[in-house]
Amino acid sequence: MASAAGAGGANAGLADPLLASAKKPVGAKGKHWVAADKDQRRAAKESGGEDGRPLLFRTYKVKGTLLHPYRCACYLSDDSGALIQYEALVETAKFATLWVPFCRKHCIEPRAPESYFELEAPLYTGSAPEDFKNDHSSVHREYDEFKEHLDSISSAISKRSDAYNSMKTEEGDAKATWMANGTQWPGSWIDTTEIHRKGHHAGIVKVVLGHSIRGHNLGSQASTNNLNFASTDVRLPMLVYISRGKNPSYDHNKKAGALNAQLRASALLSNAQFIINFDCDHYINNSQALRAAMCFMLDQRQGDSTAFVQFPQRFDNVDPSDRYGNHNRVFFDGTMLALNGLQGPSYLGTGCMFRRIALYGIDPPEWRHDNIVVDDKRFGSSIPFLESVSKAINQERSTIPPPISETLVAEMERVVSASHDKATGWGKGVGYIYDIATEDIVTGFRIHGQGWRSMYCTMERDAFCGIAPINLTERLHQIVRWSGGSLEMFFSLNNPLIGGRRIQALQRVSYLNMTVYPVTSLFILLYALSPVMWLIPDEVYIQRPFTKYVVFLLVIILMIHVIGWLEIKWAGVTWLDYWRNEQFFMIGSTSAYPAAVLHMVVNLLTKKGIHFRVTSKQTAADTNDKFADLYDMRWVPMLIPTTVVLIANVGAIGVAMGKTIVYMGAWTIAQKTHAALGLLFNVWIMVLLYPFALAIMGRWAKRPVILLVLLPVAFTIVCLVYVAVHILLLSYLTF
Repeated sequence: MASAAGAGGANAGLADPLLASAKKPVGAKGKHWVAADKDQRRAAKESGGEDGRPLLFRTYKVKGTLLHPYRCACYLSDDSGALIQYEALVETAKFATLWVPFCRKHCIEPRAPESYFELEAPLYTGSAPEDFKNDHSSVHREYDEFKEHLDSISSAISKRSDAYNSMKTEEGDAKATWMANGTQWPGSWIDTTEIHRKGHHAGIVKVVLGHSIRGHNLGSQASTNNLNFASTDVRLPMLVYISRGKNPSYDHNKKAGALNAQLRASALLSNAQFIINFDCDHYINNSQALRAAMCFMLDQRQGDSTAFVQFPQRFDNVDPSDRYGNHNRVFFDGTMLALNGLQGPSYLGTGCMFRRIALYGIDPPEWRHDNIVVDDKRFGSSIPFLESVSKAINQERSTIPPPISETLVAEMERVVSASHDKATGWGKGVGYIYDIATEDIVTGFRIHGQGWRSMYCTMERDAFCGIAPINLTERLHQIVRWSGGSLEMFFSLNNPLIGGRRIQALQRVSYLNMTVYPVTSLFILLYALSPVMWLIPDEVYIQRPFTKYVVFLLVIILMIHVIGWLEIKWAGVTWLDYWRNEQFFMIGSTSAYPAAVLHMVVNLLTKKGIHFRVTSKQTAADTNDKFADLYDMRWVPMLIPTTVVLIANVGAIGVAMGKTIVYMGAWTIAQKTHAALGLLFNVWIMVLLYPFALAIMGRWAKRPVILLVLLPVAFTIVCLVYVAVHILLLSYLTF
């Protein structure tokens, strides 16, 4: 979520337009949702001009009825339950009163201010160029002040709490954390206690911005900033802070549990038919993205059977060369897009618009029964929530959410409590799936298994952008969790071979590929270590079948790359992206994937799942270098196999050079051919491991030419050592 919104993500935002600050509170986690009511689906059919205005804030006229697509709600989930996150969100709402009209008036893209103000010369597409210069400088100045306010929140909370504690608590009592209104914060405290700490606190729901009033509500002259919003709609979406309750006695179910808590709370307040979720480090880069997603939902052919629309993940902090394949365009632009020809792509965890009833486990229209029983055993004991489920199934809606009363807030806090979804269908057949490291792919599988389909949507201007881990170790930790979760899915009831009763045959094969691919790393690891044959007597590697085997492998590899070439041409993937995908697959196959397989073996023996580790995407301490984290090498045990492979190949090439010097006069043409083909595989593996070799170099990798010098030196040293040892042994044996 946006750090400006107080949930830990950089450059993320609030609904549309998005708000963000430049900094990210350490350790903060969160999600946010933009929920749109059903009227917006009709609005998506409107064929107005592409003026850059946000979907959720335009006015449309459909069948004589004036519709207001601003009807949306944004729910920010803060898993830490910290007051600093809530107060940062309040500050964000204040800044939104200026930023939102500015975006509408001048058609600003992207809607995250940090990303927008980083642009050197943004293209102006608005309709008031005469006001833009003054408005831009004023808003930029306000944004800088806004960030300063965010930086001061922590100290302000500490000073305020100390003052209240000195006045309202006795000596020896726990030191509470106090809100600005003079009440104790119900979440985690600065000076933690048993029931006010991270991992143990009550559920919190606070409506920061209520629903906009009816009417056109045009702005007036902004006297404090000298901005004229007289002809601009200044309404804001409803904004809600949520921190689900936590208790050590209950499993919190990680990200899936937080998403399900949001799903229940939003049902009581807005009960929108469509929901889109983002990770804490993503923001909306294209304000037309929500319109594009709803066009799929409204499609007259299969719109009613479309459960979700997935967008590709894009990242704006990746180094220009994309050393570790973070963009992963072969997967996002090739594999996922191709699945549109089957039942659709899988859910990828962020940037995905859902149909609410599909998340509730309701069947698509062609499979749905007339009378669906909504009971507490499946959905929980909250009567208002059960009523909201029935309304969602029947597509009943209210244009304005219910009044915010103490009873309503109490009920929302109840449905986000730690124990609410216990002994129910939540996490099994309802909501996001529990008990697995990768809840996204399993949730998508469950929805597809009910007969729903999905769509993959790409846009000329990327819909959403986020932050990726550019540090190799953090990137591999992320891969371990993803691949380990995939293996967990294979060994669960959601196995693609037996689960999903309505999944199409080829869709089942695609899910099977998504779950078993880490196992292939064992064979690739053996392949990568095959160059050690250079280190054993020559009669082993010069046998006649060796050449045929190498030629066979060359033909297979050539066929694979021809197929890959056809795929990337179809998907529009560049050769650099394809090559980075090949390189990182080799690195992952010798490190992260074997580690995931080992985790899975341990899981099967001990019933302990993959450890959920939040991926760190913070940059290194060097704030002057945007890509400082790229050059920070953090050694972990899973890097040992890759290091061994690299050393083995360096040694093998050096030994090959030494044997060439020693035996060149004695080898036949056939033996020379065998040696050349074997050496080709050594060089190929070295080229694939080139990014890993740069990672080992640390900050020296800023000058890659150093590696190009070091490798020949290493080959030469090994070669000379081999020749010297050979001469020494020959002299000893002769003597």
